Amino acid sequence: MPSQTQTAPANDWPRHPIGSPSTPASDDNGSAATSGGPEHASSGLGGGPREPSVRGPVTSAWREGTLTRAQELESLCSWVVLEPRNRASTTLVDGVRTHIEAARQAASAAPLDPKRYLHWPRYGSLRERAMSNLHAAEAHLLNIAPPDYLLGQMPSVLQDVRRHLAPGDPRREELGRIAGRIGLNDPDHPQMQLAAPVPYAERERIVERERVQIVAAMRAASSASLREQVRVRSFRDVLVVTTVVMSLLAIALAITGFRYPNLLPVCFAPEEGGSVEVVCPTQQAGPFSTDPAGTTASETSWDFDDVVQRTVRPWDLLLVELVGLAAAAVAGAAAIRKIRGSSERYGVPLALAALKLPTGALTAFLGLLLMRGEFVPGLSALDTSAQILAWALVFGYAQQLFTRLVDQQGQTVLNSVRGASRVSAGSTRP
Repeated sequence: MPSQTQTAPANDWPRHPIGSPSTPASDDNGSAATSGGPEHASSGLGGGPREPSVRGPVTSAWREGTLTRAQELESLCSWVVLEPRNRASTTLVDGVRTHIEAARQAASAAPLDPKRYLHWPRYGSLRERAMSNLHAAEAHLLNIAPPDYLLGQMPSVLQDVRRHLAPGDPRREELGRIAGRIGLNDPDHPQMQLAAPVPYAERERIVERERVQIVAAMRAASSASLREQVRVRSFRDVLVVTTVVMSLLAIALAITGFRYPNLLPVCFAPEEGGSVEVVCPTQQAGPFSTDPAGTTASETSWDFDDVVQRTVRPWDLLLVELVGLAAAAVAGAAAIRKIRGSSERYGVPLALAALKLPTGALTAFLGLLLMRGEFVPGLSALDTSAQILAWALVFGYAQQLFTRLVDQQGQTVLNSVRGASRVSAGSTRP
């Protein structure tokens, strides 16, 4: 694509300098800044003149990036077809056009073919369709591009391969060997750097002979990038499903406690000096004697259960869960400082933070339930309602003990997606 806007017809475009027709994509979804194009370019791939159109606007950032990159690749393909020194394969040109159109359909959320009225959400499949087709179009374009364009793209191809292919991969090693032969600085192979610069014509001949290996390495890097994105998306989906299930469980417990408060009472009965006081989260009753004169043990037990039924309130369990949720929100805010940001658009850090909220509500209730069952010796008799709520706060914050492991796994998944800011294992730090 020309670096400045041209007004001449497409067949009068001047010959471009090395690498100027394209601005390489800088992130994994294939979006890139599109430089200016002709006012009246030829249609898609060499047809009659038409007004260029990126299409859109659309609703998501990745869709906009897909449409931008598709228009850029279409313009590049038109330039390759009109290049007088180049004899582009009709089959590959048609392949570029097909992949670009498929990517645009995905970005525009085209209807299913055949139509289905009941189906899973299409966000993941549409994005994977857009990315895979853009990568395939780029590979076809490198197969038909003139040698000077391929030579100009070598630094970008080398960087993508180093980002997504592990050290020791034969395709990465082969591309490093080619890069060394044309004089590119490859940190993976410092011993292969040439002392004298390679003539430009010789570099063109090298990349022309090694075109198949270059394209194969680039395609392998693109496939590895897609697999990394799939891993992030699957982990995000697990987080979302787990959060929804935990939220439904917390809501179900709150509704059950509201409708049947005597079924799961979060009440305690501290005993002191032969008397018992019933303490619930919002109310307390007593004291009453544990050994009244003239009553049996069974009658005393009945009296205790009756007092609990009169003291417990429908919103007790809901209040305990709300306190636990608030404590979990504070813990999530504190944990944000340990989570590094990511350029991925799947929202894994947000999903990790959302998981803490229902988990805190449940751990608050379950912790108090364990204390009521005397699971923890010495912590079974809370004296006031404030103590019950304070322990609900502690147990709600304590969910961090469990979700911290999930946070670590999430950061590991994000770290597996190599970006420009991450130094790959095969390079050395300055």
